[in-house]
Amino acid sequence: MTVASSSQTALRDWQQRALERLAGWDGAAPFLVSAAPGAGKTRPALVLARDLLRTRVVRRVVVVCPTTPLTRQWAQAAAAMGVQFAPDAEHLRPPAGFDGVSVTYARAAAAAKRWAGECTAGTLVIADEAHHLGEDLAWGEGFATAFRPSRRWLLLSGTPFRSDQTAIPGVRYEDGVCVPDVTYTYADAVRDGVCRPVSFIPYDGALQWRSGDDVVESSFTDALAGREAGRRYRTAISVELPDGLPRILRAAHARLEAVRAEGHRDAGGLVVAADAAHARAIAKVLGEIAGEAPTVVLHTDSRAHARLAAFREARDRWIVAVNMVSEGVDIPRLRVGVYATAARTPLIFRQIVGRFVRVIAGRPAGEPGFLFLPADPHLRSLAADVETELRHVLHPPDDADPLALDEPLERRATEPAGQLDFQPVAADVAPQLALFGG
Repeated sequence: MTVASSSQTALRDWQQRALERLAGWDGAAPFLVSAAPGAGKTRPALVLARDLLRTRVVRRVVVVCPTTPLTRQWAQAAAAMGVQFAPDAEHLRPPAGFDGVSVTYARAAAAAKRWAGECTAGTLVIADEAHHLGEDLAWGEGFATAFRPSRRWLLLSGTPFRSDQTAIPGVRYEDGVCVPDVTYTYADAVRDGVCRPVSFIPYDGALQWRSGDDVVESSFTDALAGREAGRRYRTAISVELPDGLPRILRAAHARLEAVRAEGHRDAGGLVVAADAAHARAIAKVLGEIAGEAPTVVLHTDSRAHARLAAFREARDRWIVAVNMVSEGVDIPRLRVGVYATAARTPLIFRQIVGRFVRVIAGRPAGEPGFLFLPADPHLRSLAADVETELRHVLHPPDDADPLALDEPLERRATEPAGQLDFQPVAADVAPQLALFGG
Protein backbone atom coordinates (compact mmCIF):
# COMPACT_ATOMS: atom_id res chain seq x y z
CA MET A 1 0.00 0.00 0.00
CA THR A 2 1.31 3.43 -0.96
CA VAL A 3 0.26 6.53 0.97
CA ALA A 4 -0.76 9.24 -1.46
CA SER A 5 1.40 12.34 -1.30
CA SER A 6 -1.67 14.54 -1.15
CA SER A 7 -2.58 12.82 2.11
CA GLN A 8 0.49 14.29 3.77
CA THR A 9 -0.40 17.95 3.16
CA ALA A 10 -0.13 19.92 6.41
CA LEU A 11 0.79 16.83 8.39
CA ARG A 12 3.21 17.18 11.25
CA ASP A 13 6.60 15.53 10.82
CA TRP A 14 5.83 12.72 13.25
CA GLN A 15 2.51 12.05 11.49
CA GLN A 16 4.30 11.75 8.16
CA ARG A 17 6.79 9.33 9.70
CA ALA A 18 3.91 7.29 11.12
CA LEU A 19 2.28 7.08 7.69
CA GLU A 20 5.58 5.97 6.17
CA ARG A 21 5.68 3.11 8.66
CA LEU A 22 2.03 2.32 8.00
CA ALA A 23 2.72 2.17 4.25
CA GLY A 24 4.53 -1.11 4.84
CA TRP A 25 1.85 -2.56 7.15
CA ASP A 26 0.38 -5.71 5.65
CA GLY A 27 -2.09 -6.34 8.46
CA ALA A 28 -0.38 -9.54 9.55
CA ALA A 29 -0.28 -8.12 13.10
CA PRO A 30 -2.00 -5.19 14.84
CA PHE A 31 -0.24 -1.82 14.58
CA LEU A 32 0.16 0.34 17.72
CA VAL A 33 0.72 4.10 17.57
CA SER A 34 1.75 5.48 20.96
CA ALA A 35 1.69 9.28 20.86
CA ALA A 36 1.41 11.89 23.57
CA PRO A 37 -2.02 13.37 24.35
CA GLY A 38 -2.58 16.36 22.10
CA ALA A 39 -0.04 15.21 19.50
CA GLY A 40 -2.69 14.43 16.89
CA LYS A 41 -3.19 10.67 16.56
CA THR A 42 -6.52 11.06 14.76
CA ARG A 43 -5.08 12.65 11.61
CA PRO A 44 -2.73 9.88 10.41
CA ALA A 45 -5.36 7.27 11.25
CA LEU A 46 -7.89 9.05 9.04
CA VAL A 47 -5.38 9.54 6.23
CA LEU A 48 -4.68 5.82 6.32
CA ALA A 49 -8.40 4.99 6.35
CA ARG A 50 -9.06 7.28 3.38
CA ASP A 51 -6.21 5.82 1.33
CA LEU A 52 -7.14 2.21 2.09
CA LEU A 53 -10.75 2.91 1.11
CA ARG A 54 -9.70 4.66 -2.12
CA THR A 55 -7.42 1.79 -3.13
CA ARG A 56 -10.08 -0.75 -2.04
CA VAL A 57 -7.63 -2.50 0.25
CA VAL A 58 -10.44 -2.26 2.81
CA ARG A 59 -14.17 -1.99 2.18
CA ARG A 60 -15.28 -0.38 5.43
CA VAL A 61 -13.85 1.25 8.56
CA VAL A 62 -14.94 1.03 12.18
CA VAL A 63 -13.60 3.38 14.85
CA VAL A 64 -14.11 2.22 18.43
CA CYS A 65 -13.86 4.78 21.27
CA PRO A 66 -14.45 4.98 25.02
CA THR A 67 -17.35 7.50 24.90
CA THR A 68 -20.26 8.51 22.68
CA PRO A 69 -19.06 12.13 22.23
CA LEU A 70 -15.81 10.75 20.85
CA THR A 71 -17.73 8.79 18.20
CA ARG A 72 -19.17 12.11 16.99
CA GLN A 73 -15.79 13.84 17.08
CA TRP A 74 -14.33 11.09 14.89
CA ALA A 75 -17.24 11.37 12.46
CA GLN A 76 -16.77 15.14 12.20
CA ALA A 77 -13.01 14.85 11.68
CA ALA A 78 -13.48 12.15 9.04
CA ALA A 79 -16.12 14.18 7.18
CA ALA A 80 -13.63 17.05 6.86
CA MET A 81 -11.39 14.63 4.93
CA GLY A 82 -14.15 13.27 2.73
CA VAL A 83 -14.74 10.06 4.72
CA GLN A 84 -18.22 9.47 6.10
CA PHE A 85 -18.74 7.66 9.41
CA ALA A 86 -22.11 6.98 11.03
CA PRO A 87 -21.58 7.82 14.73
CA ASP A 88 -22.91 5.62 17.52
CA ALA A 89 -24.24 3.11 14.98
CA GLU A 90 -26.08 -0.03 16.05
CA HIS A 91 -24.62 -2.21 13.29
CA LEU A 92 -21.13 -2.71 11.94
CA ARG A 93 -22.38 -2.53 8.36
CA PRO A 94 -22.59 1.21 7.60
CA PRO A 95 -25.77 2.79 6.19
CA ALA A 96 -25.91 3.62 2.49
CA GLY A 97 -23.59 6.48 1.61
CA PHE A 98 -21.26 5.91 4.58
CA ASP A 99 -17.74 4.47 4.57
CA GLY A 100 -17.89 3.13 8.10
CA VAL A 101 -19.12 3.61 11.64
CA SER A 102 -17.77 5.06 14.87
CA VAL A 103 -19.00 3.37 18.04
CA THR A 104 -18.20 2.92 21.72
CA TYR A 105 -16.38 -0.05 23.18
CA ALA A 106 -19.47 -0.73 25.27
CA ARG A 107 -21.72 -0.99 22.20
CA ALA A 108 -19.29 -3.28 20.37
CA ALA A 109 -18.90 -5.51 23.44
CA ALA A 110 -22.67 -5.74 23.98
CA ALA A 111 -23.20 -7.05 20.44
CA ALA A 112 -19.86 -8.81 20.01
CA LYS A 113 -21.11 -12.07 18.51
CA ARG A 114 -23.49 -10.36 16.10
CA TRP A 115 -20.79 -7.90 15.04
CA ALA A 116 -18.33 -10.76 14.50
CA GLY A 117 -20.76 -12.07 11.90
CA GLU A 118 -20.78 -8.68 10.15
CA CYS A 119 -17.01 -8.10 10.34
CA THR A 120 -14.84 -9.21 7.42
CA ALA A 121 -11.17 -9.35 6.57
CA GLY A 122 -11.73 -6.13 4.60
CA THR A 123 -12.71 -4.14 7.70
CA LEU A 124 -10.19 -1.64 9.08
CA VAL A 125 -10.60 -1.44 12.86
CA ILE A 126 -9.27 1.70 14.59
CA ALA A 127 -9.18 1.41 18.39
CA ASP A 128 -8.96 4.87 19.92
CA GLU A 129 -7.40 5.05 23.40
CA ALA A 130 -6.75 1.34 23.22
CA HIS A 131 -5.43 1.15 26.78
CA HIS A 132 -9.07 0.59 27.80
CA LEU A 133 -8.88 -2.89 26.37
CA GLY A 134 -7.48 -4.96 29.21
CA GLU A 135 -7.86 -8.59 28.22
CA ASP A 136 -9.70 -9.52 31.42
CA LEU A 137 -12.23 -6.71 31.02
CA ALA A 138 -15.58 -6.99 29.23
CA TRP A 139 -14.61 -4.32 26.71
CA GLY A 140 -11.41 -6.10 25.76
CA GLU A 141 -13.05 -9.49 25.48
CA GLY A 142 -15.94 -8.06 23.45
CA PHE A 143 -13.54 -6.17 21.17
CA ALA A 144 -11.49 -9.28 20.51
CA THR A 145 -14.63 -11.28 19.70
CA ALA A 146 -16.36 -8.64 17.55
CA PHE A 147 -13.37 -7.84 15.36
CA ARG A 148 -11.50 -11.14 15.18
CA PRO A 149 -12.31 -11.57 11.43
CA SER A 150 -10.59 -8.26 10.57
CA ARG A 151 -7.04 -8.40 9.22
CA ARG A 152 -6.22 -4.84 10.30
CA TRP A 153 -6.32 -3.48 13.84
CA LEU A 154 -4.84 0.02 14.22
CA LEU A 155 -4.44 0.77 17.92
CA LEU A 156 -4.02 4.36 19.13
CA SER A 157 -3.05 5.43 22.62
CA GLY A 158 -1.24 8.13 24.52
CA THR A 159 -0.90 5.75 27.45
CA PRO A 160 -0.46 2.17 26.18
CA PHE A 161 -0.78 0.52 29.58
CA ARG A 162 -3.48 -0.01 32.16
CA SER A 163 -3.33 0.92 35.80
CA ASP A 164 -4.04 -2.72 36.68
CA GLN A 165 -1.14 -3.68 34.42
CA THR A 166 -3.08 -6.22 32.35
CA ALA A 167 -2.27 -6.90 28.72
CA ILE A 168 -3.98 -4.92 25.97
CA PRO A 169 -5.47 -7.03 23.14
CA GLY A 170 -3.44 -6.70 19.98
CA VAL A 171 -0.42 -5.15 21.68
CA ARG A 172 2.92 -6.90 21.17
CA TYR A 173 5.02 -7.52 24.26
CA GLU A 174 8.67 -8.49 24.55
CA ASP A 175 9.63 -9.82 27.97
CA GLY A 176 6.47 -8.27 29.31
CA VAL A 177 7.21 -4.82 27.87
CA CYS A 178 4.81 -3.10 25.46
CA VAL A 179 6.39 -2.47 22.03
CA PRO A 180 4.67 0.26 19.96
CA ASP A 181 5.22 0.32 16.21
CA VAL A 182 5.38 4.14 16.29
CA THR A 183 6.27 6.15 19.39
CA TYR A 184 5.98 9.91 19.82
CA THR A 185 6.59 10.93 23.41
CA TYR A 186 5.52 14.00 25.31
CA ALA A 187 9.13 15.16 25.34
CA ASP A 188 9.20 14.84 21.52
CA ALA A 189 5.96 16.82 21.25
CA VAL A 190 7.23 19.65 23.47
CA ARG A 191 10.49 19.78 21.52
CA ASP A 192 8.58 20.07 18.24
CA GLY A 193 6.16 22.69 19.55
CA VAL A 194 3.24 20.28 19.16
CA CYS A 195 2.45 20.32 22.90
CA ARG A 196 2.92 22.79 25.72
CA PRO A 197 5.39 22.12 28.50
CA VAL A 198 3.76 21.66 31.90
CA SER A 199 5.25 23.07 35.09
CA PHE A 200 4.41 21.03 38.20
CA ILE A 201 3.98 23.00 41.42
CA PRO A 202 3.84 20.70 44.46
CA TYR A 203 2.44 21.95 47.75
CA ASP A 204 3.42 20.79 51.23
CA GLY A 205 3.42 21.81 54.88
CA ALA A 206 2.10 20.66 58.23
CA LEU A 207 -0.89 18.32 57.95
CA GLN A 208 -2.88 17.00 60.92
CA TRP A 209 -5.58 14.38 61.07
CA ARG A 210 -7.33 12.35 63.72
CA SER A 211 -6.60 8.64 63.43
CA GLY A 212 -8.76 6.75 65.93
CA ASP A 213 -8.00 8.36 69.30
CA ASP A 214 -4.73 9.93 68.12
CA VAL A 215 -3.92 13.15 66.28
CA VAL A 216 -1.12 12.61 63.77
CA GLU A 217 0.94 15.43 62.24
CA SER A 218 3.16 15.02 59.22
CA SER A 219 4.33 16.59 56.00
CA PHE A 220 5.05 14.82 52.73
CA THR A 221 8.75 14.85 53.55
CA ASP A 222 8.11 12.38 56.39
CA ALA A 223 8.13 8.66 55.67
CA LEU A 224 4.70 7.14 56.20
CA ALA A 225 3.29 3.89 54.93
CA GLY A 226 -0.09 2.40 54.16
CA ARG A 227 -3.10 3.71 56.04
CA GLU A 228 -1.53 6.87 57.51
CA ALA A 229 0.03 7.85 54.16
CA GLY A 230 -3.43 7.63 52.63
CA ARG A 231 -4.91 9.76 55.42
CA ARG A 232 -2.18 12.34 54.98
CA TYR A 233 -3.02 12.58 51.29
CA ARG A 234 -6.75 12.93 51.96
CA THR A 235 -5.99 15.68 54.48
CA ALA A 236 -4.00 17.51 51.80
CA ILE A 237 -6.98 17.52 49.41
CA SER A 238 -9.58 18.29 52.08
CA VAL A 239 -11.64 21.45 51.47
CA GLU A 240 -12.54 21.72 55.16
CA LEU A 241 -9.19 23.16 56.24
CA PRO A 242 -8.85 26.84 55.23
CA ASP A 243 -5.04 26.77 55.16
CA GLY A 244 -4.98 23.54 53.16
CA LEU A 245 -6.49 23.03 49.71
CA PRO A 246 -8.41 26.37 49.79
CA ARG A 247 -5.06 28.18 50.11
CA ILE A 248 -3.78 26.28 47.08
CA LEU A 249 -6.93 27.16 45.15
CA ARG A 250 -6.19 30.83 45.88
CA ALA A 251 -2.62 30.38 44.60
CA ALA A 252 -3.87 28.63 41.48
CA HIS A 253 -6.40 31.37 40.84
CA ALA A 254 -3.68 34.00 41.22
CA ARG A 255 -1.59 32.11 38.66
CA LEU A 256 -4.54 31.97 36.27
CA GLU A 257 -5.12 35.71 36.62
CA ALA A 258 -1.43 36.31 35.89
CA VAL A 259 -1.65 34.15 32.75
CA ARG A 260 -4.66 36.15 31.60
CA ALA A 261 -2.89 39.43 32.35
CA GLU A 262 0.05 38.28 30.20
CA GLY A 263 -2.21 38.15 27.15
CA HIS A 264 -4.02 34.80 27.21
CA ARG A 265 -7.27 36.52 28.12
CA ASP A 266 -9.57 33.50 27.91
CA ALA A 267 -7.23 31.09 29.72
CA GLY A 268 -9.06 28.59 31.90
CA GLY A 269 -8.37 26.44 34.93
CA LEU A 270 -9.37 22.90 35.88
CA VAL A 271 -9.67 21.28 39.31
CA VAL A 272 -9.92 17.48 39.29
CA ALA A 273 -11.92 16.43 42.36
CA ALA A 274 -12.25 13.09 44.14
CA ASP A 275 -16.04 12.69 44.02
CA ALA A 276 -19.27 14.65 43.55
CA ALA A 277 -19.47 16.01 47.11
CA HIS A 278 -15.81 17.02 46.96
CA ALA A 279 -16.35 18.75 43.61
CA ARG A 280 -19.29 20.78 44.92
CA ALA A 281 -17.34 21.82 48.02
CA ILE A 282 -14.37 22.88 45.86
CA ALA A 283 -16.71 24.81 43.55
CA LYS A 284 -18.16 26.73 46.51
CA VAL A 285 -14.71 27.75 47.76
CA LEU A 286 -13.45 28.54 44.27
CA GLY A 287 -16.51 30.65 43.52
CA GLU A 288 -15.79 32.78 46.58
CA ILE A 289 -12.16 33.16 45.52
CA ALA A 290 -12.79 33.94 41.85
CA GLY A 291 -15.96 35.97 42.25
CA GLU A 292 -17.77 33.79 39.71
CA ALA A 293 -19.27 30.32 39.99
CA PRO A 294 -17.18 27.64 38.28
CA THR A 295 -18.65 25.06 35.95
CA VAL A 296 -19.12 21.71 37.72
CA VAL A 297 -19.08 18.55 35.60
CA LEU A 298 -19.93 15.14 37.06
CA HIS A 299 -19.97 11.88 35.14
CA THR A 300 -23.42 11.14 36.58
CA ASP A 301 -24.85 14.33 35.07
CA SER A 302 -26.75 13.73 31.83
CA ARG A 303 -25.66 17.19 30.63
CA ALA A 304 -21.99 16.65 31.46
CA HIS A 305 -20.70 16.67 27.88
CA ALA A 306 -22.83 19.70 27.02
CA ARG A 307 -21.32 21.55 29.98
CA LEU A 308 -17.83 20.61 28.83
CA ALA A 309 -18.57 21.83 25.30
CA ALA A 310 -19.97 25.11 26.61
CA PHE A 311 -16.93 25.71 28.81
CA ARG A 312 -14.62 25.02 25.89
CA GLU A 313 -16.15 27.89 23.90
CA ALA A 314 -16.69 30.26 26.84
CA ARG A 315 -14.36 32.66 28.64
CA ASP A 316 -15.22 31.45 32.15
CA ARG A 317 -12.29 30.91 34.43
CA TRP A 318 -12.77 27.60 36.22
CA ILE A 319 -14.20 24.14 35.72
CA VAL A 320 -14.35 21.46 38.44
CA ALA A 321 -14.70 17.89 37.21
CA VAL A 322 -14.89 14.28 38.36
CA ASN A 323 -14.15 11.41 35.96
CA MET A 324 -14.63 13.71 32.97
CA VAL A 325 -11.10 14.76 32.16
CA SER A 326 -9.64 11.83 30.26
CA GLU A 327 -9.92 11.05 26.57
CA GLY A 328 -11.90 13.36 24.35
CA VAL A 329 -11.86 16.35 26.69
CA ASP A 330 -10.19 18.83 24.38
CA ILE A 331 -10.15 22.31 25.95
CA PRO A 332 -6.99 23.98 24.61
CA ARG A 333 -7.49 27.13 26.67
CA LEU A 334 -6.79 25.26 29.93
CA ARG A 335 -3.56 26.63 31.39
CA VAL A 336 -3.79 26.06 35.17
CA GLY A 337 -4.83 22.94 37.04
CA VAL A 338 -5.18 21.59 40.57
CA TYR A 339 -4.76 17.86 41.14
CA ALA A 340 -7.20 17.06 43.96
CA THR A 341 -8.33 13.54 43.08
CA ALA A 342 -7.51 10.55 45.26
CA ALA A 343 -6.44 8.46 42.26
CA ARG A 344 -2.71 8.43 41.64
CA THR A 345 -2.08 5.84 38.93
CA PRO A 346 0.31 6.61 36.06
CA LEU A 347 -2.59 6.32 33.61
CA ILE A 348 -4.83 8.83 35.37
CA PHE A 349 -1.92 11.18 36.08
CA ARG A 350 -0.89 11.31 32.44
CA GLN A 351 -4.48 11.78 31.31
CA ILE A 352 -4.87 14.76 33.62
CA VAL A 353 -1.54 16.24 32.53
CA GLY A 354 -2.74 15.80 28.96
CA ARG A 355 -5.54 18.32 29.54
CA PHE A 356 -2.96 21.14 29.76
CA VAL A 357 -0.69 20.37 26.82
CA ARG A 358 -2.88 21.45 23.89
CA VAL A 359 -1.45 24.28 21.84
CA ILE A 360 -3.55 27.06 20.33
CA ALA A 361 -2.99 28.36 16.81
CA GLY A 362 -1.59 31.86 16.93
CA ARG A 363 -0.21 31.53 20.46
CA PRO A 364 3.42 30.67 21.33
CA ALA A 365 3.90 26.91 21.58
CA GLY A 366 6.28 27.35 24.50
CA GLU A 367 3.63 28.82 26.78
CA PRO A 368 3.57 26.51 29.81
CA GLY A 369 0.68 24.96 31.63
CA PHE A 370 0.76 24.86 35.41
CA LEU A 371 -0.41 21.97 37.58
CA PHE A 372 -0.62 22.34 41.38
CA LEU A 373 -0.48 18.99 43.17
CA PRO A 374 0.15 17.57 46.65
CA ALA A 375 3.85 16.90 47.24
CA ASP A 376 3.03 13.23 47.68
CA PRO A 377 6.07 11.08 46.83
CA HIS A 378 4.11 9.02 44.29
CA LEU A 379 2.87 12.12 42.44
CA ARG A 380 6.29 13.75 42.53
CA SER A 381 7.77 10.62 40.99
CA LEU A 382 5.13 10.60 38.26
CA ALA A 383 5.71 14.29 37.59
CA ALA A 384 9.45 13.73 37.33
CA ASP A 385 8.89 10.92 34.85
CA VAL A 386 6.19 12.54 32.71
CA GLU A 387 8.55 13.62 29.95
CA THR A 388 10.06 10.19 29.55
CA GLU A 389 8.67 7.36 27.54
CA LEU A 390 6.44 5.15 29.66
CA ARG A 391 6.47 1.47 28.87
CA HIS A 392 3.91 -1.02 30.06
CA VAL A 393 5.48 -3.75 32.19
CA LEU A 394 3.12 -6.62 32.82
CA HIS A 395 2.69 -7.92 36.36
CA PRO A 396 0.88 -11.05 37.44
CA PRO A 397 -2.87 -10.39 37.75
CA ASP A 398 -2.75 -10.76 41.55
CA ASP A 399 -0.12 -8.05 42.00
CA ALA A 400 -1.83 -4.94 43.36
CA ASP A 401 -0.69 -1.58 42.02
CA PRO A 402 0.62 0.30 45.11
CA LEU A 403 -0.16 3.62 43.41
CA ALA A 404 -3.74 2.80 42.51
CA LEU A 405 -5.54 4.71 45.26
CA ASP A 406 -4.87 6.10 48.74
CA GLU A 407 -4.47 2.71 50.33
CA PRO A 408 -4.10 -0.95 49.36
CA LEU A 409 -7.35 -2.66 48.43
CA GLU A 410 -7.63 -4.70 51.61
CA ARG A 411 -7.26 -1.58 53.74
CA ARG A 412 -9.80 0.38 51.72
CA ALA A 413 -12.23 -2.52 52.08
CA THR A 414 -11.97 -2.50 55.88
CA GLU A 415 -11.84 1.28 56.25
CA PRO A 416 -14.27 3.15 53.96
CA ALA A 417 -13.31 6.75 53.20
CA GLY A 418 -16.19 8.13 55.25
CA GLN A 419 -15.43 6.14 58.42
CA LEU A 420 -15.37 8.39 61.48
CA ASP A 421 -12.00 7.26 62.84
CA PHE A 422 -10.36 9.47 60.23
CA GLN A 423 -10.89 13.22 60.31
CA PRO A 424 -8.77 16.05 58.86
CA VAL A 425 -7.86 18.40 61.70
CA ALA A 426 -5.52 21.13 60.42
CA ALA A 427 -3.31 22.11 57.52
CA ASP A 428 -0.74 24.80 56.85
CA VAL A 429 0.52 24.26 53.31
CA ALA A 430 2.06 26.39 50.60
CA PRO A 431 3.26 25.92 47.01
CA GLN A 432 6.88 24.81 46.70
CA LEU A 433 9.36 25.45 43.92
CA ALA A 434 8.16 24.21 40.54
CA LEU A 435 9.70 20.89 39.56
CA PHE A 436 10.48 21.90 35.98
CA GLY A 437 10.69 25.66 36.19
CA GLY A 438 7.90 28.16 35.51
